[in-house]
Amino acid sequence: MLEKYLRVSDEVKEALASGKPVVALESTIISHGMPYPKNVETALLVEQAVREEGAIPATICLIGGKIVVGASKEDIEHLGKAGLSVTKASRRDLPVLLARGMDGATTVATTMIGASLVGIKVFATGGVGGVHRGAEVTMDISADLEELAMTDVMVVCAGCKSILDLNLTLEYLETKGVPVIGYKTEELPAFYTDKSGLKVDYRLDTPEEIADSFNVKMALGMKGGMLVTNPIPHEYAMDPDEINATIEKAVEDAKALGIKGKETTPYLLDHIQKLTGGRSLESNIQLVLNNARLGAKIAKAMVR
Repeated sequence: MLEKYLRVSDEVKEALASGKPVVALESTIISHGMPYPKNVETALLVEQAVREEGAIPATICLIGGKIVVGASKEDIEHLGKAGLSVTKASRRDLPVLLARGMDGATTVATTMIGASLVGIKVFATGGVGGVHRGAEVTMDISADLEELAMTDVMVVCAGCKSILDLNLTLEYLETKGVPVIGYKTEELPAFYTDKSGLKVDYRLDTPEEIADSFNVKMALGMKGGMLVTNPIPHEYAMDPDEINATIEKAVEDAKALGIKGKETTPYLLDHIQKLTGGRSLESNIQLVLNNARLGAKIAKAMVR
């Protein structure tokens, strides 16, 4: 029955069957993360970065009612051109979108599901969702956190998006038993910057240490993933005071417009890009590339 709703590329099938390292990549960044053609160019650059580190990229998306693991260039171009008209697909959306034969761009949560279905253990993205500011009133908490608690996939990111309440996000992850690892850092990166003032659970300095820790987790049969936070390269980091002021303005604008739920993050990222004159977009691209390279190194260490 599962095969009816799954399409895996020949390259990914062969890599998994022969024990080669594979890195999952999401597709919301293509449809909702940036404008065309920059979105397609970036997606292909990220795949190239994974290959250059010696691993196989597997971009995950929904096309025609199937979960695609290992999207083709044509699939990526299709999602990039369709843009915001493509449904941003989280866990709750999967059954209906697949039953209706629709397309969808996978969030962190659904990319983890797609990766888990075929046995991919490492997933590289930009930033993960979390507890939104004001969640004590709105209860706006990303499904990404629940997925991290129950799906056995490691997520490599540049920390939680700084549009979130980072302190509450860490508290939520602690409650769910998700280890938060800092790659060569004791401080939680905050997406556009490498500083947040908050500590990670553990600092690990090599891909091998990270791979070993996750392999132990799996050997013990402990459900759930691991969050590996990888600071944005310093030369592309934004000034913390400037970006935080920009985020505050964007959040207030979103409130005034009544934007909430899954529309919040795409709106805020787009608005922040406009407020920074495009500089935040360049930072976003560089941190995703940085995470893809680290994800590939970890994936290689895991299969050794």
